[in-house]
Amino acid sequence: MYEPLTVSIASSFTLISTYEIEIKAVNKAIEKTLKGIDPNAYQSLLSIPGIGPVMAAGILSEIGYIDAFKNQEALAKYAGLVWRENQSGNFQADDTPLSKAGNAYLRYYLIEATSHVKNHCGEFAAFYQKKYDEVKIHQHKRALALTARKFVRLIFGLLANHQLYSSDRVVQA
Repeated sequence: MYEPLTVSIASSFTLISTYEIEIKAVNKAIEKTLKGIDPNAYQSLLSIPGIGPVMAAGILSEIGYIDAFKNQEALAKYAGLVWRENQSGNFQADDTPLSKAGNAYLRYYLIEATSHVKNHCGEFAAFYQKKYDEVKIHQHKRALALTARKFVRLIFGLLANHQLYSSDRVVQA
């Protein structure tokens, strides 16, 4: 009775170690490719806590060169992290949906990266919690999207100024 269980567990450990080796190989290939394109931008994104090689590669591949954007607002609009306006006269709606215009892949990478960054960086966690407490409906989605806008400002600043992230201050790269 113990032998099949032992074989099954051993097989599972073998599969896990094989997957880990494959993941490392893919990460090395991504890193090699991105270092050839823009190594400073790649290192800037990797310096942010919670951002790994896959997220950094995805964000950089969708943004391209940061010089294409005049400011962080243009980058956020390109990613589709803006809200539709719903107003008439003095009325301004509180529950406006996120615009679906823009680069869906970049929006996905930014939202996912923000989710990781808020778990590793106290400043983003506090901002997320503040926004979560402010709204009554769709709390997580709205707070995450607003935190993603803050993250876009960080990314734009780091890439435009060729700097590394530091929790104390931003360091020149």
